[in-house]
Amino acid sequence: MEKSTVEILFEWLDQTTRQVQQHMNEPYLDSLSETMETVFYDESANDLDDILRKKLDDALEELHKLNYTHEDMRKAIQLAILKGMKDSTQEQHLMTPESIGLIVGYLADKLMKDKQDVRIFDPASGTGNLLTTVMERLSQQKTVYASEVDPTLIQLSVLSANLQKKEIEFFHQDSLSPLLLDPVDLVVSDLPVGYYPDDIRASEYELKADKGHAYAHHLFIEQSLKYTKDAGYLIFVIPDFLFESDQSEKLNHYLRENAHIVGVLRLPESVFKSKRNVKSILVLQKKGEHTKGPKQPLLVQMPSLTNANAMSDILAQMNGWFSTYNSN
Repeated sequence: MEKSTVEILFEWLDQTTRQVQQHMNEPYLDSLSETMETVFYDESANDLDDILRKKLDDALEELHKLNYTHEDMRKAIQLAILKGMKDSTQEQHLMTPESIGLIVGYLADKLMKDKQDVRIFDPASGTGNLLTTVMERLSQQKTVYASEVDPTLIQLSVLSANLQKKEIEFFHQDSLSPLLLDPVDLVVSDLPVGYYPDDIRASEYELKADKGHAYAHHLFIEQSLKYTKDAGYLIFVIPDFLFESDQSEKLNHYLRENAHIVGVLRLPESVFKSKRNVKSILVLQKKGEHTKGPKQPLLVQMPSLTNANAMSDILAQMNGWFSTYNSN
């Protein structure tokens, strides 16, 4: 079977990255950054030794023979990052699966379709894959922001955005500290799950814990609403247990006060390693002067994403729901 352009590109990225890795004796993801930088500048860095520079220059010549799009490059980078993350032991080095990014992109497109230009923010952007997948779906003018605390992940996301020729302004900081950001029309984020260790910072939030640590995923929801315009939308990838944890009563109360629940889409278990890791997509609208919640929120159990018939049925139902919602 003939290889796709994405497969050929991935093999090129992987092979070149392994050459860098062997030569510099550093983690795969760091070597991948070096490879991506070489592609972006179309030359190897001056501070590398001659042997490695020669290898990278030869590799670039091979790359020049390939005919590929920005989207091919995004997918190939995603595969290379996934490979690097398999070897990485850090829990936060996980990536939003492509299939989930496409569903979030579909929802963003439906919610933003009447807007000429859109301001978008991802407060936990990781490798940037969710954000660039969403950007790909929206045809209008976009001003895009991302925040990420992890240095390896932000470096990968900046390089990935550059190679896809996507303009994103990055904040390298703890996203739960104040941001130099005007409110946006749309927040998209795969929420980091777990306890937030900085109790002093957490104490500034309504969703702080009464005792012990607050949940980072709760604080991210509050922070995101703070930086969303009135009547703006938020699309979160959430843990399935979000509304069943010991601090969920507080979260429910906070959401009733500040937002309308537009929909919840439960993702198929087949996308995740175990039942414990299953996630859903939560769609909120920040309350504004003239906003009201939908008569009936969009509640969907997504079928297996490989089942084409079931998927097209669900999409038809969702399209129907959105045409009613948007006309209201």
